[in-house]
Amino acid sequence: MISTYETIEIDIQKETAYISLNRPKSLNALNSTLIRELLDGLKSISINPNVKIVVLKGNGSAFSSGGDIKEMLQMSGEDLFKSFMDHINDLVTTLYGMPKITIAAISGAAAGLGLSIALACDHIVAEKDSKIAMNFIGIGLVPDGGGHFLLERRIGQEKAKKLIWEGKVLSGEEAINLEIIDSVTDDIHSELGVLLKVWKAKPLLAMIKTKKIYTELNRPKFLKSLELEKAAQWKMRQTKDHSEGIQAFVEKRKPEFHGE
Repeated sequence: MISTYETIEIDIQKETAYISLNRPKSLNALNSTLIRELLDGLKSISINPNVKIVVLKGNGSAFSSGGDIKEMLQMSGEDLFKSFMDHINDLVTTLYGMPKITIAAISGAAAGLGLSIALACDHIVAEKDSKIAMNFIGIGLVPDGGGHFLLERRIGQEKAKKLIWEGKVLSGEEAINLEIIDSVTDDIHSELGVLLKVWKAKPLLAMIKTKKIYTELNRPKFLKSLELEKAAQWKMRQTKDHSEGIQAFVEKRKPEFHGE
């Protein structure tokens, strides 16, 4: 069964649902429409008893380049911004807590909010030449979409903090060496096939139950992280460093930050 939205595609094949971000011309940048449609798609799959595994990927040459900068530049006012952040938080909360086994399949860029969404999945597989970055620092912002919590749970707080501060773009091979992702490959479709074959031979309901237990144990900290990120992101948007970061991004030059 195939469902097509404006910005995502959903293909359900027996117990596996494939969700494709579908804004290839913008490298699957996450605008409000994509976020809303992805949330709707995830919720519909969450209540589908036949689906046990969800594969999230991007059409075109990227998984997702992150939040849509063009839309962000047009966004004014605290209420509008915080409403947008609430939609992001609803999205990652739904993905993080899905009663399914979730896989992020990364080809090309997975950056900023795009990486946060990938990190909300249970397993991340990436191509060797992928470009993986928690690069909010480059525009004077902090990670959102649960990025602080989700990165910490994989590599620990100190390593996560330093990676966030650095904002370095990593290859798939560098990301797996840092244990940010779970597997790396030359052929993502072949790797997915092997992974799905292995998991489908396992007692998936027992695996999902273990996931639910860990999700509930960590939910209070995860929700607190989202709350703190929303408040911090609004404050950072008021800084001169953020304005400089955005201007430098638009002008395709290195930003000059002054800690203001």
